[in-house]
Amino acid sequence: MLDVLEELFNLARERKKNPIDGSYTNKLLIDKNLSKEKVLEEIKELIEAVETNNNKIHEAADVFYHLIMYLEANDIKIENVMSELRNRKK
Repeated sequence: MLDVLEELFNLARERKKNPIDGSYTNKLLIDKNLSKEKVLEEIKELIEAVETNNNKIHEAADVFYHLIMYLEANDIKIENVMSELRNRKK
């Protein structure tokens, strides 16, 4: 299950190192404002989907994808985020 998230982080890192022309992923990695706007948009869409009980899974997947691209675009490493979460355990 978590291997899919790992693959997305690896994809983001690979595309950052070796961009592909016309790639939506690369657009998000290069344009931090676009990346931010998409995260905000997708979270709003997920909340609406949950409230209407419609298309929740699709919207949740969009949030994960766009958040991963946003984190990578802003040099926020998932390893550091996981370490922070681990440190919060009581």
